Order: sequence, then C-alpha cells, then structure tokens
Amino acid sequence: MFSFAHISDIHLGAFRDLVIRDLEKQALAETVKKCIELKVDFVLISGDLFHVSIPDLSVVNDTIRTLRLLQDAKIPIYMIYGSHDYTPNGVSIIDILDTAGIIVNVMKPRIDEEGMLILQFVEDPKTKAKLAGMSARRIGLESKYYEKLDKARLEKEKGFKIFAFHSGITEFKPPFLNDMETVPISSFPKDFDYYAGGHIHEKREHQWNGYPRIVFPGPLFTGYGKDIEETARGVKRGFYLVEFDDKVRKVEFIEIKGFDGLFREYDFMGKNSQSARKELSLRLNELEVNGKVVVIRVKGELEGGKTTDIDFAELRRNLASRGALYVHFNRFSLTSKEYEANRIAGEDPAVIEGNLFRENVGTVKVSQSNLKGDNGVASALELLRVSRQQQKTGESKGDYSGRILDSSIKTLRLQKEFDEGSEE
Repeated sequence: MFSFAHISDIHLGAFRDLVIRDLEKQALAETVKKCIELKVDFVLISGDLFHVSIPDLSVVNDTIRTLRLLQDAKIPIYMIYGSHDYTPNGVSIIDILDTAGIIVNVMKPRIDEEGMLILQFVEDPKTKAKLAGMSARRIGLESKYYEKLDKARLEKEKGFKIFAFHSGITEFKPPFLNDMETVPISSFPKDFDYYAGGHIHEKREHQWNGYPRIVFPGPLFTGYGKDIEETARGVKRGFYLVEFDDKVRKVEFIEIKGFDGLFREYDFMGKNSQSARKELSLRLNELEVNGKVVVIRVKGELEGGKTTDIDFAELRRNLASRGALYVHFNRFSLTSKEYEANRIAGEDPAVIEGNLFRENVGTVKVSQSNLKGDNGVASALELLRVSRQQQKTGESKGDYSGRILDSSIKTLRLQKEFDEGSEE
C-alpha cells in the first residue's frame, strides 16, 4: 500500500502582518512534519503555494528550507500552478522551484498539429502513480484551455492515475462563489482514480459518473480575511491523506491547527453610532483574547451617525494590548442611514470587487474586445491582482514600477498599442 498527501491553497505571504506570516510558516512546517511522520510516498500541491507569483524572497527562503525537509526524507513534491502562481510574464516562482529540483511541475503540455492541448504524464518512480494536471490560467482563459484538451489520450492511459487541477467545477460550485468562472465536469478527462482539486477555499468531496473521487482540501491555512473568519468559527484546515495500490483504498482528512481562534458577531440594527461604539467596547472587554486570533463581525443599519464614528483602530489596539495575536474586524455589513456611500452587495472583498467592475465596465469606452463586458471584468480583476504585488526586498522603486507596468500591459494585452505609442 502506498500513500500521498494532497494539499492546496497554502497562500504563503498573503498577509503583511508578521504574526499571521509566522502562523502561515508554522502551518506549512507542521504539515511537512506530519507528512514525514505518516511516511507518505509523495506530496501533491494543487496550486497557490504562494499568494503572488513573485513573492518576497524571505518568504521563498523560509519555504524552501521547509520543503527541503521532504527532500531529505526522499518524499518528492509534485505541483501545478494556482491562479496566484500564474504570471503574465510567463515565469513564476513555481518554475524556478522546478528548475532547482525542489518540486516537479506536473503540467507538461504541448500543442499538436491540430491545435489540441496534449498533457504528458509524470510517473512517480516509487509508486508508479501517473500524474497529469491543468494549471490555472489568466482569469477568463481556463475554460478555453480545457476546450482544447485531448481528453481521449489521457483516458486511454493505463495504471493508477491522478488529475490535478486548480479550478472550480460548474456542477459543484458553492453558492458563495456564484460569480466565479468555473469549468464543467465534462471538460475533465474521465476514469482517473483521483481528481486533486484546488482553488475552492472549502473542504469538499464529490463523485460524478466517470469521475469517482473529486477532492478539494480547502486552504491549508488562509488566503483572505474570510478564511481567517471561518477558521476562527471552528472550520478545520489541513490536507488529505490518500492510501492506494491499484485504486484508492482510503481517503482521510488530516487536521492542521493553524491557531486558536475566537469569533463573535454583533448586530447594531437600529442603534446610533455612539451607542453601538459603547456596546461594542463593553462586549469586547468581556472576551478572553490572550493568545488568540480574534475575528469580530459587526452588522446592521445604524439609525444615526456614521460607521466611521466607531474607532475600530482603537478597539484593535485594546485587544492587542490584552494579548490578542491578531484582530480582524469584518465591517462589510455595517451601514448607516445618515451617511450611506454607494455600497455594492457582498461581504467578501473579492466578490465586492467583481460586482463593482460588472456595474461599471459599460461606462468605459474602449475599442479592444478583451476590455469589454465579461472579458473586461476578468481583465480588470487580473490587473488589480497584478497591481497589488509588493515591492521586493532590494528592488528599486524604478524597477518595481517597471515590473508592474510591464505586467499590466501584458495583462491588458496592449503591448502593440504601447509599442506604437512609444515610437511616435
């Protein structure tokens, strides 16, 4: 009997806060330690090892040091690109880790003479398991890559087969991700023994005719404020341990406890800002927060005053002074009758951003088809992701600006127009 660990959405470097970054590192270190203790034969990461395609070098250095422990234990690491690993420049940190021999990039594509996308299998030397995978692509392009996929060639392959992917599946789309682009299950090759999913930040297991076991581990630690909130609520994080020989024999979720969390929700419907501020302060003073990640959700429509009358920064400092490791306030559902800005439906920042772009894309007059309608929304979201990349240690402001500009031009596919403008 053999076994492998299926991990996804680690999102190292997602937060600037040093406490959360340390917790991220600890979660990965604990996972690696557990994999070694369990004597897994290999590790499969279904995308988003890092939160950005070119992460801070200190984060990369710490990660390599941890992953080398698997190498020392002779446990290979297989991986595909996630949506955060993708870069419009063509080379991401995943390629560098592959070249350095730290990981093996499972996606081995080529295009045949008929324009079909051919995936090569990577065979694990010890277990003879055969891995193929589809890395994430630029927003709006994933379904097109699946349309070109030569599924028949993959389905004919004999042996124990694993298909790694980093996409939502239309038939299994969670309600909170209604606006997310997904790929229909019919676009996936059939008759693989295990479908190792990533991208969906929930632990999920599915079955479908011809697709016996489709698994999403969810985030190992976190990637967004919503993930921290869910973890604080008690949602378990971790990875899947898969035991197999000629077929899957057992699948078990292994919990990795990232932190002690505390979640509270307070509704201030019908109260004014001053009474809400006083009540919230009193409620928070009653909590035992020492050594915990604290997540507070506030909601309701205030009858008077502004939401900004509540000094969340001061409340955060007070909780920190009492030993809270990290404090996150979710205020997206708190509104005010007296002062109501243009609010867009949604609680998750990513959902709000998408809705904002959808409402306003028609007001921008452009000639390029890729900047109109749904394509324009996808391009805007990708541009926003690119623009959020941080300046790297040792990188000058000029180099940083140039890198962001170059990535932005490639994202919007405006290289030709930019070059022509430069020549004038």
